[in-house]
Amino acid sequence: MGRVQDKVAFITGAARGQGRSHAVRLAEEGADIIAVDLCKDIDTIGYPMATPEDLEETARLVEKEGRRVVAVQADVREASQLRNALERGINELGRLDIVVAQAGVAGMKGEPATQAWCDVVDTNLIGTMNAIQVALPHLGEGASIIATGSIAALMDISKTDVPGKDLGGVAYVFSKRALSQYIHELATHLAPRGIRANVIHPTNCNTDMLQSEPMYRSFRPDLENPTREDATPAFYVQQAMKTPWIEPSDISNTVLYLASEEARYVTGMQMRVDAGGYLKWYDFKI
Repeated sequence: MGRVQDKVAFITGAARGQGRSHAVRLAEEGADIIAVDLCKDIDTIGYPMATPEDLEETARLVEKEGRRVVAVQADVREASQLRNALERGINELGRLDIVVAQAGVAGMKGEPATQAWCDVVDTNLIGTMNAIQVALPHLGEGASIIATGSIAALMDISKTDVPGKDLGGVAYVFSKRALSQYIHELATHLAPRGIRANVIHPTNCNTDMLQSEPMYRSFRPDLENPTREDATPAFYVQQAMKTPWIEPSDISNTVLYLASEEARYVTGMQMRVDAGGYLKWYDFKI
């Protein structure tokens, strides 16, 4: 028996990166998966999105673990698309126990800037809310909701050097911070129903988002065309521990814990998997 044996997990952003890792890890522990991803590029996002082939590979990896999977292309920005995808999955798999609202984008220096703001907020914040809210009617006692935040949401950025300089980048921090408050309120009011909700805050994570030209330029603005080799030393600044990034599997293990009965009384948490990144910003507080 696995730690989430015969449960069904609805995962957005499942075609690659953290989302794929979560799908496979939960499948390893006995869950069936409803895997959703956009699988097309967004004009204001400066790195390629996942492809239909990526989503097919996630499905193949889940099936390799002997679990069932329903893989659907859908845009988290559109609640109707998510609702249709989820209902298709439930019709085939029979139930819903776990929601992993993972889909997210980073719009650093995206143009036009106002559209970059909209695309990031619509994906990271509205998309998270859409995923959770289409799932709520199907969740009962013992269900677990898990959202992906970011250690960036916990950093003190109260002072803006140049307002309006990078709307897409600011939108990332704002959206992750806002979804954290959303989950806090949701967890409070779902607790009497026995439904848990938590946020995981990763630091730099070794995915296509991090390993991209816009991210390299964000960490090495002193160079015109920085490479991965140029950016890697700068990535260490985010963490107190000596690593430039964590791996998707590090997050997946926390997702598994929060989805399992081991965390049956864990709710409303802002859980950091950040290699000590938060410690560089704040003193101890009770």
